[in-house]
Amino acid sequence: MNDLTIHVATVNGSGSQSSNNVLMRSIFQMGVPVSGKNMFPSNIAGLPTWFTIRANKDGWIARKKEVDLMVCMNAQTAREDVEALQPGSLCIYDAPLNCKSIRKDIIFYEVPFAKLAGELSTDSRLRKLLTNMIYVGIVAELIGIDRQEIIAAIGKQFKGKQKAIDPNVASIDKGMEFARANLPRQNHWRIERMNKTTGKIIIEGNAAAAIGAMFGGVSVVTWYPITPSSSLCESLIDYMKQYRIGPDGKATFAIVQAEDELAAIGMVLGAGWAGARALTSTAGPGISLMAEFAGLGYFAELPGVIWDIQRVGPSTGLPTRTSQGDILQVVFLSHGDTQHIALIPGNVEECFQFAAEALDLAEVFQTPIFVLSDLDLGMNNWMSDPFQYPDKPYRRGKVMTKEKLEALGGKWGRYADVDG
Repeated sequence: MNDLTIHVATVNGSGSQSSNNVLMRSIFQMGVPVSGKNMFPSNIAGLPTWFTIRANKDGWIARKKEVDLMVCMNAQTAREDVEALQPGSLCIYDAPLNCKSIRKDIIFYEVPFAKLAGELSTDSRLRKLLTNMIYVGIVAELIGIDRQEIIAAIGKQFKGKQKAIDPNVASIDKGMEFARANLPRQNHWRIERMNKTTGKIIIEGNAAAAIGAMFGGVSVVTWYPITPSSSLCESLIDYMKQYRIGPDGKATFAIVQAEDELAAIGMVLGAGWAGARALTSTAGPGISLMAEFAGLGYFAELPGVIWDIQRVGPSTGLPTRTSQGDILQVVFLSHGDTQHIALIPGNVEECFQFAAEALDLAEVFQTPIFVLSDLDLGMNNWMSDPFQYPDKPYRRGKVMTKEKLEALGGKWGRYADVDG
């Protein structure tokens, strides 16, 4: 009870990510510690992708090798996925895959997903999307997830948009009804309500960083899309539009999608020079392109924050695989004698905290500050205690005012070492 690993094998671009997040969040709402890991290819659609959900009553939610319940939806990997299962595992599979012919020591549940989806919609594209929620309904029924928790998770996933919620709820019900009527009840893997997630949140590291940056007073955000960092700035766009609109209805911030990484860091340093709190986010290949501007920022004493969500590189590399290989590159990034300040968060709470801290440090030390996260932390969901609302003012270091400038007789240079 409350100890299982669910492995979902689908194809990229099929819409399964939303369904898998709903399944994971439903378990979380049942009070059971859970994590979700997405293993996806670096293409838009069509290649294999896997999503692993680990639920454990004692909070052991790292990925493990053994899979208890497999949802097999991809013809390209069906044989490999089934052969990797340990004896006695449960495999739910799409009927045309005929997975039961592969092994005799697995519990197989065959489901005619196309037929069930066809009963919900005549739109071929919509049927493909609804198929994912059908398997969520089947899994929920088999392991005992409360329907109301599934409905609540759908509402959160689709942000209260009833047009999207209604067909997905219908798909959940279709899956649950099919499981009740056609699939033998199993009692080996069950989810029963607990209270181990009370007061907890579940969030991606990139979203946590975006919230922290907003609380930290960022007002200029520049970025060029690159996996796995894009969702940090995309999250900031959503949060800033919601919380940073002035009484006159105008934005109190600027978010610019630059033409490349060089332009992005250049805009950050220019904004910092003008007194704004600014950041950009990128990954290893983008860091390489930012080297010259990073050196300029260091030697010209220009504040700014650069988030590096690390991945395997170089160039297009393996953008959907995590890495922590940029540390030396970042610390010494430039052409010359530089030693940049780098913060390295280890969990989503630190992503939130370091986002604000980096903006403070950039202004206190008048220099670019790097924050090194990675794909695993940035793009996967993690449980955490709620983030603490900041209770201290921003640390801006020395700030030149009109009065101070007049007292100096106008003789001032930001480069001058007046403190010895």
